[in-house]
Amino acid sequence: QVQLVESGGGLVQAGDSLRLSCAASGRTSSTVSMAWFRQAPGVDRVFVAGIRWDGGRTRYADSVKGRFTISRDNAQNTMYLQMNSLKPEDTAVYYCAASSDYGSPGYVHNALSSFDNWGQGIRVTVSS
Repeated sequence: QVQLVESGGGLVQAGDSLRLSCAASGRTSSTVSMAWFRQAPGVDRVFVAGIRWDGGRTRYADSVKGRFTISRDNAQNTMYLQMNSLKPEDTAVYYCAASSDYGSPGYVHNALSSFDNWGQGIRVTVSS
């Protein structure tokens, strides 16, 4: 099992920036990729961004391309999500997730079912 702990959320105004962190512990050697998902009230949890632990390939949802940047620090077993130009529609609980599914070489998973470890979530609120 991999334990994931998110930090860095909060309340900001539209146009501001935030950086989320996800610290991984436990059986981190089994991690192939990690990702951020988010869930707004009344809607399903959706993919935001993902990154391969081997090689660092990334993938983004269209709604955040050009504004969010995902990165990782392998030595610290930590993943980050830099969120710039935040919009009220970015308001959600953000979840960190880890996958042990190798998949195709370089492939970055974006389906919930591909991730077997989840953090508890952290709230991001963007006011207009």
